[in-house]
Amino acid sequence: MRFSGKIYKDSKFWLAEIPILDLMTQGRTKKEAYEMVADMLESLVNKDGFKIEIYKGKKDNFEVGSLEPKHMVSLLLQRKRELSGLSLAQVASRLGMKSRNTYARYEQGHSVPSVEKLNELLSAVCPETDIVINESSIPLTNA
Repeated sequence: MRFSGKIYKDSKFWLAEIPILDLMTQGRTKKEAYEMVADMLESLVNKDGFKIEIYKGKKDNFEVGSLEPKHMVSLLLQRKRELSGLSLAQVASRLGMKSRNTYARYEQGHSVPSVEKLNELLSAVCPETDIVINESSIPLTNA
């Protein structure tokens, strides 16, 4: 699983954003901006050994991914829930779950949802947003 991003120069800094996560960082050089993206995501996931790969695309596009997609899913769910201003208990209630721990297992990366379950979870944390899956043309090797 990878998330798409854009990088562009603004004045003397390079700005890199990942819209699906509503995250942005910057660097003095393009290379530094990419490094800051990886550092930001690795810090947010905060799991030993978790590493982000940056896949440079055409023009100002890039993708971020990891060999551990469960952590990418958990980061997505956590960010979307936090941006919606919901608590774990509120999301669990929207899902009809008796315990917030059931939902929390997905955010913690202990449980990996199926595609159908991920759609259900995302609908609970951000019902006004459609997540569009796009096939990438960026090669799997890090450019």
